[in-house]
Amino acid sequence: MTSSDSNTDQSPLVACTVSRDVQNFDLLIEDMEAALGEAWGDLNINEALAFFGQPEATGIEFAAVAIDDTDEDELPLLSEIITMASSRGIRVILIAEDVSPAVLHQLLRQGADEFVPYPLPEGELEAAIERIRKRDEQTSVEGTPFAAGNVPGDGVLLAVQGLAGGTGATTLAVNLAWELATVDKNDPPRVCLLDFGLQTGSTATYLDLPRRDAVFEMWSDTESMDEDIFKQSLVAFEDKLWVLTAPTDMLPLDMITPEDVSRVLEFARSKFDYVIVDMPSTLVQWTETVLNAAQIYFVTLELDMRSAQNALRLKRALRSEDLPVEKLRFCLNRSPKFTDLNGKSRVKRMAESLEISIEVQLPDGGRVITQAGDHGSPLSHSAAKNPLRKEIAKLAASLHEIGKPDAEEAA
Repeated sequence: MTSSDSNTDQSPLVACTVSRDVQNFDLLIEDMEAALGEAWGDLNINEALAFFGQPEATGIEFAAVAIDDTDEDELPLLSEIITMASSRGIRVILIAEDVSPAVLHQLLRQGADEFVPYPLPEGELEAAIERIRKRDEQTSVEGTPFAAGNVPGDGVLLAVQGLAGGTGATTLAVNLAWELATVDKNDPPRVCLLDFGLQTGSTATYLDLPRRDAVFEMWSDTESMDEDIFKQSLVAFEDKLWVLTAPTDMLPLDMITPEDVSRVLEFARSKFDYVIVDMPSTLVQWTETVLNAAQIYFVTLELDMRSAQNALRLKRALRSEDLPVEKLRFCLNRSPKFTDLNGKSRVKRMAESLEISIEVQLPDGGRVITQAGDHGSPLSHSAAKNPLRKEIAKLAASLHEIGKPDAEEAA
């Protein structure tokens, strides 16, 4: 790593630039010197990855990654650099000149925190630095999951599993997690969303979050997992919801063991007030682990024969293993409207024939639900008045209200 000045030993480096040749970005050099004086250095794009993996990188506050259109061929390397920096807690400011929107979008999804066009508008770099510092201050205050001295918790574990494809399990899990994270403006609970769909998990898509390689590394060796490893595996959504996404690549569901799952659940519950698990639709060896640990196990189904048959098969499977069937809470997706008396009658007959209680009825939200997932935003952002969003918000509020007496009693 080279410095912008030979006298940098007198002041520790708090930032660096990463580029093919920093001399191509002379305005960036001027702005870095104006903002930081001598407390910054320069990294060549080919040496950045190795440096960020060294202990010396822990003192770096942020990296300004400067690229132009000639760097688009290096997209995989740039993505890896940004992911590595983010995993080490280094904020990334992306400085780009004549770069296509698709490349910008991909790099931002990999974990870049800010984007500033080049040539740099006057004062824009300092403003970006101020924004990331303010964001870091907000996420390090008391009450956040990984704040120093934070009191270990005993989070409520809620799991969601679909009885068939398309029954809205992930939509419920993602939006329930977000509604819980924002249920109390004055004292927001700490919420974590765990995607256990190792093959087709899509919480990352529904929230437009990057999938980190650290997730696979964590699952590969949970015995060595500590707070840093667990934290690096999570991605924050708007600094309010922490998400463990599915791994980058499809993995066999039996790659992880009940012991692995138990360790992750225990660690998450010790750091968060609510832990939401998005389960795969397939029953696996560690389904029992999640079911036994969960306070409530939501099961989504629809008013059709496949859901009815699968509900019976699920109950039979759990009872054969003497597992707690009473933890199941059946959620009917695309439930009939209030005025649809025939539909209401069908729901009643279905519940009676299956000998279950359908406690949550989720209305059909229409095409905007699919669009919200495609755009990577919670329903409260893109369809706040949608009936499905309102029902999930009501469910989150009732769950939080039930949990309050326990929290007060424990205090």
